[in-house]
Amino acid sequence: MAKNTDVLFVSHGGGPMPLLGDPGHREMVTRLKEITGQLRKPDAILVISAHWEESVATVTTGANPDLIYDYYGFPPESYHIKYPSGGQPQLANQVVEALKSAGVPVRADDRRGFDHGVFVPLKIMFPEANIPVVQLSLVHSLDPAVHVAIGKALQNLDFDNLLVLGSGFSFHNMRAFFAPNTPELQDRNLQFERWLLETCASPNLTEAQREERFVHWAEAPYARFCHPREEHLLPLHVCYGLAGKPVDAHWSAVVLNKASGMFLWRV
Repeated sequence: MAKNTDVLFVSHGGGPMPLLGDPGHREMVTRLKEITGQLRKPDAILVISAHWEESVATVTTGANPDLIYDYYGFPPESYHIKYPSGGQPQLANQVVEALKSAGVPVRADDRRGFDHGVFVPLKIMFPEANIPVVQLSLVHSLDPAVHVAIGKALQNLDFDNLLVLGSGFSFHNMRAFFAPNTPELQDRNLQFERWLLETCASPNLTEAQREERFVHWAEAPYARFCHPREEHLLPLHVCYGLAGKPVDAHWSAVVLNKASGMFLWRV
């Protein structure tokens, strides 16, 4: 495994709202800046975003990817956000080879740009946009075991001083975001967050037990309420598969009135 790798899962908020001064995202923005201050400055960033699914794991290999404004109904300035970081073809090719060597079906895409799951958190964390970025897709089967296996395959990367960023959301029920925040709803949110933290952090779990919990995450308290569709959780599975151990740090932030978690492994 590469040296000096930080593996970080973040809850990235709603569309471009964190970049527009939305009050419901202030705590998230503060937390991301706080976390960034505790990271080594990476030489490259590999992002697994909730907003890209393909039939097989797919890697951006272009040298200068465009941005994809994959959201709707926001103010005009939302569609003029810039984040001109370049790609990193050497890292991208390593990702392709690591997955291939592990028997994970993979393909390269030299035309795909970066979606908002990439550029929104990175614009907060590394606003200079001077660190090259590669994006890795989810697999649209949304099979949790497949995504843990993708993370394990990434252990074969030989790229020092790397940040692997899982960009999703530990709570992602769109109806609940805009419903009255009743005590019952808050309790469902918090019960799942507690389960997630225990899964990621408990020293009392063996790694086999921890992986089993990730694979069967839908059995957690109120799992399907918090994630009617699991694409925003699965970047966390990739992060865990790569790290293969309890988290080294955890943060929480209230985002859109919901408790949300962020997790860091140093590997």
